[in-house]
Order: sequence, then structure tokens, then C-alpha cells
Amino acid sequence: MSRSAQEMVALLRGLRIVVEACGREHLAHGRHLWSNSSIRELIAENAEHTAQLVKNSGKNPTEELKRLQLALQETGERGYVVAKGLCTLLETKIQMSREEASTPAEPSPATAAKKPTSTAQNLANWDAANLDISSITLKEFEEILSRRNKDRSVSLRIPATKSSQTMPQDAKGKHGQSDPGIITQDTEYVNNVLRFVAGAKPQEEPDTQVKKGENQQAIDVPELSKVAKQRKVPSSRIGRMASFGGLFAGLGIGTLNELTKGALGLGGSTTMREALLSPANAERIVDTLCKVRGAALKIGQILSIQDSSVVSPQLAKAFERVRQAADYMPDWQVERVMNTQLGADWRQRLSKFEEKPFAAASIGQVHRATLSDGMDVAIKIQYPGVAQSIGSDIDNLVGMLKVWDVFPQGFFIDNVVRVAKRELQWEVDYDREAEYTEKFRQMISPYPEYYVPRVVRDLTTSSVLTTELVPGVPLDKCFDLSYEHRAHIAASVLKLCLRELFEIECMQTDPNWSNFLYDAPSRRLMLIDFGSTRFYRHEFIRNYRQVIMSAAEDNRQGVLEMSRQMGFLTGYETKQMEQAHVDAVMILGEIFRYDGEFDFGRQNTTERLAALVPTMVAHRLCPPPEEIYSIHRKLSGIFLLCARLNVRMNCVPFYKDIVLGKFKD
Repeated sequence: MSRSAQEMVALLRGLRIVVEACGREHLAHGRHLWSNSSIRELIAENAEHTAQLVKNSGKNPTEELKRLQLALQETGERGYVVAKGLCTLLETKIQMSREEASTPAEPSPATAAKKPTSTAQNLANWDAANLDISSITLKEFEEILSRRNKDRSVSLRIPATKSSQTMPQDAKGKHGQSDPGIITQDTEYVNNVLRFVAGAKPQEEPDTQVKKGENQQAIDVPELSKVAKQRKVPSSRIGRMASFGGLFAGLGIGTLNELTKGALGLGGSTTMREALLSPANAERIVDTLCKVRGAALKIGQILSIQDSSVVSPQLAKAFERVRQAADYMPDWQVERVMNTQLGADWRQRLSKFEEKPFAAASIGQVHRATLSDGMDVAIKIQYPGVAQSIGSDIDNLVGMLKVWDVFPQGFFIDNVVRVAKRELQWEVDYDREAEYTEKFRQMISPYPEYYVPRVVRDLTTSSVLTTELVPGVPLDKCFDLSYEHRAHIAASVLKLCLRELFEIECMQTDPNWSNFLYDAPSRRLMLIDFGSTRFYRHEFIRNYRQVIMSAAEDNRQGVLEMSRQMGFLTGYETKQMEQAHVDAVMILGEIFRYDGEFDFGRQNTTERLAALVPTMVAHRLCPPPEEIYSIHRKLSGIFLLCARLNVRMNCVPFYKDIVLGKFKD
């Protein structure tokens, strides 16, 4: 081997030794960094937490799934808040830059240099409701408060004779003197800012500050159910979908648990239907529907008044709990909705606003307030995200119930869902409800036994409805009144229902008894909540009236022929189905055939109709006309109300006076 080749080999060996040494050095350094790194501890901690989570999931998967859902929801909300804050900060900076660019230069540059414009100075005059805390620093926020307090103290110390020279223009009165109102405004400003930062409730105003007329009586309003609690409404579609996903998984796990206990003889269930409708699963349904509210809760309330042949007693009992209680929004969410709908100065239009609602339902909650002129009002605030999620909410709930085979085949749930979606779209449109409230108030004005509250248009939007606060208690609280009052309520409600159908052809179709308030001193029915109000086609009402007249005249053939003409029957049903349908109509027409006091408290109408439901569900070939869903829902509610009031009433005079006498063809 030549000398040059030997030198080349030696050089390569030296390079290999250097590379190996560098590799060992870097490996040792990497091990040192890893052993002293916090990342290793973080990964180990996460691995241990994951193992513990898997272990807990095996023991209580429902609880762990719920925690995971809450964690994901909180992460999404935090991300949204950060993104929203950044967007607001960017908008603020751009707006301030434009204002500075458009402002003419000061005459003296030296003077301008001594007074640099800061963010806090620009924000000092902002209204608290419009102040975006995320766009300023804590130091700037403290400067805002100190500047406002300083201005207030200056306005107190400066004599009235010198105020015109030294005092800010917004702190002067009409005659150049100190305006005491500025002190109140500044105090309210600081309190509002602090409340926005701390998320606390605003300070209650003393009752003595609310000016009322001497003859105006205090109105008692109902209270929320004791089981109702303050809970955020999931407004995003992902959050609402996650809630239904958690419910679906929880029902599956709960059903499996019940079947397992039943197989082992530990007191569980032995059939799928019983396991699905166990008390634990019913609790899951109630909790989820009360949380998401909206259309899903509305469907649950509708199903709560269905017959046990259509919906199982266990599920109906769960939905009854849903109907009786709904959670309400936290204060910060109410504030955000009101600011969005009415503007940041909405509180200035009121002299009093009660933070806790006195009623909470499926679509919104109702607060008591007082206008600046002393008028007591009820402000209904819609839950955020409800209007946008009607279709998905109903599809999620009904799809889940379909999977578990809750509805019989002849129930035509798809048709029910289609009608429910349309009616719920009406209910979430508060502008439409305000219009129908005013129309109904005008149409019912000839009858003094009914009263419809006035609408305050200045405080009404598509998601906020403000009406006159009327006295009275819900009808489901009137069952213990004297018989005279109960008989008057039953007669008034039944006559109202007949007038709606056959006189004005416009009906408020929601059967909820809380939509009627009874004022005992005036013996009047207060009618509220016109979200589900609708007009009916005159031709349909004429045909439906003919069915009622045939039933009242005991004309079975007339009922059958008109039922085919209206679309209740196709003409190809079995004799058994036709007989069951006619029997049901004749049973409902008994109150107009019985010439005497019909005893609603002791009638067996419900039992006889329930006996016919299985036959009609099994043999029905087509769904009924879409108008029938709302009409029969209202009629069922009225009939059940009269039964609960336990009254005896002659309905024939109502039939002759309204059905026969008031209808105009």
C-alpha cells in the first residue's frame, strides 16, 4: 500500500473516532437533559392520569363520559372567548388608529407631546356595557376607575361659580352648575364595570325607588320550581349535540346495567323496554332535557300529556317532571342576550329588573321588571341557540327514541315531528308572537271575562318579548279554590276554546295550563303566551264543525262520511278501524249531547278513549290532517283541566250559542 493510501486510511479512522466521540457526548447530554426536564414529568403524569381514567371508566363510564364532555365543552368555550377577545382587541386598535388619523393636529406640538393619548384615556368615557375587558390591561383598567373617581371628586369640590370655567362640559347643568346626576351616573358606571369583571349580580334597588301610582296594586307572580337551578344553556350546535350524545351513551350503559342485574337476579330488569325506562335512565332524560331546553324539552312536554298506550307510563312520568321544571340561564348569559337584542343601555330604560326569573319554560324564561313610568312588565328572554337548533334538537331526541322503539308504528311520529318543527319555529319568533298577541287582544275585546296584556314594542325583538305584567295564578294552582270559582274557570276556558275555533277561527294551541292565569278578585282569565297561535282555513273549520254537529246529533254515518272527506280515513280501512274512529268521535261529542250537567270529575271518557287507541294505532292507514294535531292537543288539555277542576257543567248552551250561532259561513 502506498504512503498516500495509508494516510487516507488513518484520516478516515480519525474521523470515525471523532464522530463516535461526538455521538457519545450528545447522547450523554440528551440523557442529562431528559432526566432533568419537566417534559418527562409531564408525560409521566399524563400517562398515569390516562391509566387512572381508563380504570375509572371501567367502573363508572357514564360519569367519566360526562366529565370528558364538560372538559371538551369548557375547552371550546375558552377558545371562543380568547378568539373573540383577540377580534375585539384588533377592532378596537383599528378604530382607535382611524380616530387618531382623522383627528386634526394640536396647534402646539409641545403641548400635544405633554398629553399623549393612552388606551385608558380613550376608554375612560366608554359605557360599562360596551367595555371589552379583554382588550385592556389591568393597569389601564385601574387608570380608568381612578380617572372616573377623580373627575367625580373634582365635580364635588369646585364651587358653582367657577364650574363653567374649569369643569368638564358633561358635568354641567343647564345653568352651568354641577349636575348631581353625574355622581349617580359615575357610581352606576363603576358598579356596572365591577359587576362585569366579577360576574356578580347587580345591587338590588330599594323598593322605595320604584314609583307607582297610588291606585296600582302590587302584583304577585309565581315562583320557580324548587328543583330548578341556574345552568348555562349550550348555545353551540356542537355543545348541544354532545349533550344528546352523552344521553344516548348513558341510556345504553344504564340499560345494559339493568339487564345484567336482572340476569343475575339482583333486582334489575329482564326486558329491554323495562331496562331502558329504569329510574336511572329517566333521571338522565330529565337532566339532559332540562339542560339543553329548547325544542327537545318542548317535545318532552308534549309527550308528557300523551296517553299511556302511546307513551309508556315510566317515560310519561319522566316527561311530566320535565314539564314541571326547567333550569334557567345564569346572570352573565342573560346580560349577553339583553345587550345583543336591546343594546347596552337596556337597563336605563327600566327602573327595576329582577335578576332571577319567576318562570322558566322550554323556549325562554320570564323576568319581572318595572318601566321608568312605573308600569310593571314581564320580560321573556329566549335561550340562546334555541331558534337555530330546533331541527337538530328534535331529530336528535326523536332519533334516539326511535332507536329504542318507544313509539308504536301507527303513531306516525315523522308527521308529528314535521308539524312540531313548524310550530316551534313560530314559537321562537317573538316578533310574530307580539303581533298575534295584539291581534288576539283586539279579537277577544268584546268579552270582558278575558284579558290579553299589552305589548311594549320598544322592548320587544325577535328574542325578547316585553308585555304588561298581569295578576293571577296558573290554572293548575286553582284546583283547591271554591266550587264557584272552579266552575267559572271551566266554563270560561271551554267557551274560549269554542270561540277560538268557530267564531274567530284563530287558536292559541299550547295546552300548557300556565298559559292561563286566573284573577279571583276580577273573576277574569288572563291569557298569555301566544307563540303557538295560528289561524285555520275557513273550509277546514266548516268541515270540522260538521263532524262536531254529527256527533252532537248522534249521527254515526255523518261522522264517517265527513271523516273520509277531511282525510282522517282513506276509505280502505277495516270495519274495526272505522268503528273505533267513529266511537272516539262520538265519545268526544257526549258533552254536547247530554242535556244536563255533565260530570267531568267522574267521567270515564279518558278510559274509553284509551281502550280505542291500540286499535286505531294498529289499523290506521294515514296520518290525520295536520291541523288536527294542534286542535286535539288543545282540546285534550281543556278536557283534562275540567276533569281536574272536578266540575259539573251543562255544555249544550255553549254548543248552541257558539258552534251553531256564531259560525259565519
